[in-house]
Amino acid sequence: MDPEELEPLRRGFRDAPTCRIATVGPDGLPHVASRWFVWIDAGLFVATPRGDATWRNLEARPDLSVVIDRGRAWAELAGVRIDGTGELSAVEHPDMRVPMSAWHEKYRASVAGDGFEQLTRDVPAIGFVRILPVSAHAWDHARAPGIVRGSGPA
Repeated sequence: MDPEELEPLRRGFRDAPTCRIATVGPDGLPHVASRWFVWIDAGLFVATPRGDATWRNLEARPDLSVVIDRGRAWAELAGVRIDGTGELSAVEHPDMRVPMSAWHEKYRASVAGDGFEQLTRDVPAIGFVRILPVSAHAWDHARAPGIVRGSGPA
């Protein structure tokens, strides 16, 4: 997908606190996990523990979907689903400097105090999945109830 097509979605959902990433397990069943993410000019990056089910699934088969949404009442619901593939990267990789910096900035308050120590204890090896989008599908019940916008194959 052309990054310019995703720009309105990036602006609208980059500040959401979490996303859900769906991968395909070795048994062919979906595996869905809530994760922290950053959606910056360079792309959409989802953090995940290296070696967990999400990481292992993507090593074997890079197909994925990511959902970012917000709202509680029907008229507030809005979201985006991005389908594509994932590219795994350790945080130590030089290309990860900008995404890591943005990730730390976004979640600084969430790990304030001893939260960072707990995070590093619970997740000793974090990695990132860079999402390579094939299609994006968005919805916004407040703007047009029942209308789904999409780009690319369904």
